[in-house]
Amino acid sequence: MNQEVKKIYELVSGKKHRELRRDIELDVAGDFKSRNLAPMERMTERFEKLLAAEIPVFLEGEKIAFLRTIKKLPPIFTQDEWDGIKSKHFIHEMGYVCNISPGYGDILKSGLRSVQERAERGLADAADKEKKMFYKSVARSIQAILDLTLRYRDEAARIGRQDIADVLASVPYHGAKGFREALQMFRILHFALWYEGEYHNTIGRFDKYMYPYLKADLDSGKLTKEEAYDLLLEFFISLNKDSDLYPGVQQGDNGQSLVLGGTDENGNEVFNLLSEMCLNASRELLMIDPKINLRVNSKTQDAIYRLGTELTKAGLGFPQYSNDDIVIPGLIEKGYEPKDAADYVVAACWEFIIPKYGMDIPNIGALSFPKIVDKCVHGYLPGSGSFDGFMEHIAAGIQKECDVMAGGLKNIYMIPAPYMSIFMDGCMDNGRDISLGCKYNNYGFHGTGVSTAADALAAIKKYVFDEKRYSPAELIKALDDDFGGHDEMFHTLRFDAPKMGNNDDFVDGLAAGLLQTFSGALKGKVNERGGCFRAGTGSAMFYLWHANDLGATADGRKKGEPFGANYAPSLFLKNSGPLSVIKSFTKPDLKKVINGGPLTMEFHDTLFRDEDSKNKVADLVKYFVHAGGHQLQLNAINRQTLLAAQAAPGNYPNLIVRVWGWSAYFVELDKDYQDHVISRQEFA
Repeated sequence: MNQEVKKIYELVSGKKHRELRRDIELDVAGDFKSRNLAPMERMTERFEKLLAAEIPVFLEGEKIAFLRTIKKLPPIFTQDEWDGIKSKHFIHEMGYVCNISPGYGDILKSGLRSVQERAERGLADAADKEKKMFYKSVARSIQAILDLTLRYRDEAARIGRQDIADVLASVPYHGAKGFREALQMFRILHFALWYEGEYHNTIGRFDKYMYPYLKADLDSGKLTKEEAYDLLLEFFISLNKDSDLYPGVQQGDNGQSLVLGGTDENGNEVFNLLSEMCLNASRELLMIDPKINLRVNSKTQDAIYRLGTELTKAGLGFPQYSNDDIVIPGLIEKGYEPKDAADYVVAACWEFIIPKYGMDIPNIGALSFPKIVDKCVHGYLPGSGSFDGFMEHIAAGIQKECDVMAGGLKNIYMIPAPYMSIFMDGCMDNGRDISLGCKYNNYGFHGTGVSTAADALAAIKKYVFDEKRYSPAELIKALDDDFGGHDEMFHTLRFDAPKMGNNDDFVDGLAAGLLQTFSGALKGKVNERGGCFRAGTGSAMFYLWHANDLGATADGRKKGEPFGANYAPSLFLKNSGPLSVIKSFTKPDLKKVINGGPLTMEFHDTLFRDEDSKNKVADLVKYFVHAGGHQLQLNAINRQTLLAAQAAPGNYPNLIVRVWGWSAYFVELDKDYQDHVISRQEFA
């Protein structure tokens, strides 16, 4: 990186830019209530007020401007108003549109003024009150962005940064005409999405929609490859400027997920020069954003796996890999058009979503496999004459839980998002806000703790039904006692019983059956927006939350001990190699659980210190893809370093780990999440 980029990097990585932040008194909810403003009007007016209150600031030497200086977004509803809405509706997370992939490419080409003109024509032509309100809100929102851009342009000119002023004189009013303009315009578009209130705003197929701008500049000689790379480095840094202000379960869970590679709708490979530059830039910067996701398939060249492994070596917890050969057919089976399925991206963590066309809610609920097994152990194991009979109760329990989860999702309410709507198909044509839905409106359920559940079932089969070492009553008593006074049983179940991850066909088959039953239990169900329900293998934070609420389980897990994160072995799996784990976790038909959820594995960082070992890791990823895996994420860690960081966090401010579907600075995590990362098995 050049010296200017290095200065910006040092400012942002050292968090010095946060000194420019301020709190402002902007209590709008009471005023909105007194004026009886509609929710869409409230969103628009808050957006206008916030952007009007922004102060244009520039970091020394930066070429890509816009920095958020206001810390918090005030609520648009008073507490009593929001309580009233919640009493009548199902509210997903914070109620805002979130975790979707905007169609940036069209807006980058057209510019905001052309969209504003469409809104003005729609406002003039619409007879319906709601449509008029929508088009008016879109036009006002765009004007607020253009006004802020004008202030930035004027300030840039005042301080002698005419290069920035010239860029802002063109974008985002007009479409981008080159790589720098496209990067600056994206920064403004993305910045404004967060300011409207949406969150987990993903970046999508960056190398697909941004590459034409890079190629044109390189071909014309407007930029050298080195100059373009420095612009890309600065753009990546810009994604870290405000990420601490973006909401998530933990610091770093901000959803800035960027997808590279994969195929297009004609089966052609997308991976290009920009894809490679992105992998190199991420490895050089060592920052948590953007979160890199790499689409691969059976035809992916070995060199791409090598590039991905070099990034894994850096210890960022990405790239996360997604296998087109499994994902695309799986999405088509769920009703996605082939051209849309081929364009899939991942949401904030891993869930598969469609840019521009998808208003899916891929994390609307989660099923706990171990909880269902535990209920059946207590309720039906004593009366089950055979293991097959017991498994019928498991299947019925999964079906019942799916019925309850799906049935509880009624009268969903989402806060309008008029600015976000300009990026989504059909909204501008129909005068319809994206919060009301789009082409795809499917819901996704996580499936938590599948390995814990499969291990528990395998232990029950072996020790209760086959060997009859323990009676159902003895097992239940031990579980209720949290294994206190049952040392021999605890040791047997925890350390000697079959575990998923050892390439044991029986226990792996149990896991496959659980996932098949989960998928089947949702088949044919239709949500109130006309979409389907998708089963998945992810866990999100539920690997802690569900485990905290569950007593001891028949795999030797004690009360409150966590499950493996996502689609991963139990924390009690020992002395198993990574190849055995991959063989176990690729046996299920993963096209059926296409909501997503990666096999998550930790490798000791010493594994990446020579070329031969790095090549073996790359080959392992390739094997996973060819074996039929759907998603894979690898974490290069060192347990001793993590323990040292826990003890002296000030010495490790930039130590990065993969948490569940995103990466974060280790010292900024709550201790429960730190402890879980430390407890995962390291493959050496």
